[in-house]
Amino acid sequence: MADQISGDMNQPVANGEDTTPAAGLISQYVKDLSFENPNAPAIYQKETAPGIDVQFNIAAAQVGEEVHEVVLKIEVRAESEGTTAFIVDLSYAGLFGLRNIPAEHVQPFLLGEAPRLLFPFARRVLADCVRDGGFPPLLLEPIDFGQLYLQQTEAGTQANVGDVGHA
Repeated sequence: MADQISGDMNQPVANGEDTTPAAGLISQYVKDLSFENPNAPAIYQKETAPGIDVQFNIAAAQVGEEVHEVVLKIEVRAESEGTTAFIVDLSYAGLFGLRNIPAEHVQPFLLGEAPRLLFPFARRVLADCVRDGGFPPLLLEPIDFGQLYLQQTEAGTQANVGDVGHA
């Protein structure tokens, strides 16, 4: 009996093995960023505000024994009067450490919670990039990644880890 601690099964045992579930953000970074302003300077003469199309995708991959990379890819295309104003492609990534997480909770975390943690930082990078390109900053509305994951799972469209959806 000296080799176990009685009580909560999520507590460390005397032999030093930690069985407590843990998830945390290790690092976050811009993996890829592209801004195109193909019709400058003429595009700045347009009087109408550009129409904005935003699409996103989430990919997750295991990169170590307890480490996963989650990539939030955001593609933005803006057009004004049939002319491309700007195009932005951003891949914003984070490394997440997952330890003692039950297998059925890994994918919901990686495709629901992890993108929620990354999104505010990706949103800022995107807004700064568009502003630095000579346009008003583009501030994306918050996205409920957890709800989106649940909707796609219920609809049976969760074909693989890399395809979460488009907005």
